[in-house]
Amino acid sequence: MTLTETRVDQPAPQPAEVTDRARHERRLGLTLSAPAFIVMVFVTAYPLVYAVVLSLYNYRLTDPAGKSFVGFGNYATVLTDPVWWSDFATTLVITVVSVAVELVLGFGFAFVMYRVLAGRSLVRTGILIPYGIITVASAFIWRYAFQLDSGFVNQWLGLGDFNWFGQRWSSLFVIILSEIWKTTPFISLLLLAGLVQIPEELQEAARVDGATAAQRLRRVTLPNMKAAIMVALLFRTLDAWRIFDNPFVMTAGANKTETLSFLAYRQNVTLVNLGAGSAISVLLFLTVVVIAFIFVKGFRTDLSQVRGDR
Repeated sequence: MTLTETRVDQPAPQPAEVTDRARHERRLGLTLSAPAFIVMVFVTAYPLVYAVVLSLYNYRLTDPAGKSFVGFGNYATVLTDPVWWSDFATTLVITVVSVAVELVLGFGFAFVMYRVLAGRSLVRTGILIPYGIITVASAFIWRYAFQLDSGFVNQWLGLGDFNWFGQRWSSLFVIILSEIWKTTPFISLLLLAGLVQIPEELQEAARVDGATAAQRLRRVTLPNMKAAIMVALLFRTLDAWRIFDNPFVMTAGANKTETLSFLAYRQNVTLVNLGAGSAISVLLFLTVVVIAFIFVKGFRTDLSQVRGDR
């Protein structure tokens, strides 16, 4: 008898079947989201398609008779212009710094709102107040606070006549600070929703096993909040990447504080160059799609797996 004859073939592993609960919830999710999806397609499809069409033309409102087809010429002009890459870098700095700080602070606020017992409603309301303020109004408040002539920040910090909006990095600091103040409550609210979904039994079991607070955070809390963290980071990153209001109100794009959304606005509205402006808008949309794809693939989060289904 040879080794080949005595070998026992192992059956190939079979893929896990999708449970009835998971199948039902998927159908329910599609049914509930279908009306909103259809409306969004009708509302957004035409402007998006029209922007793509305009981006293929050399078209200024001041010279409608000079409209001409240039194909991808506008895209080549935009991507080879240093202004695009300077604004890209500015947008990247604002997004990365603000979202990173907001995530850390959001975790802290989420734990406070989750653990506090006395005055819980008052605490949660106080934390969420900045998010309820209109972004433009918030930007004017922060500009007033840091202005050289009428602001009170220099007086409080003893900085004399320091002009916050006179240099690039100090201007970006104020813009990022206002973003953090305004939108940290949004992240904390999403993280709180994920925090309350963690069974308290898991925390108790880890505490009984002698796990420290840091170990419980790393091995129990964070793994079970993966889906909530992904949603919070994705939504906030996409929102920060399209930042417009704060730079527009505070600096008007001066000192290299112009963002990609501001650049699209300047080309479309100020210079009425609809061809180049549409190309910038399309490129901005494509970067948003790429960011969303990277987040979804990078986190590899399946909500059905997080829930325990297959």
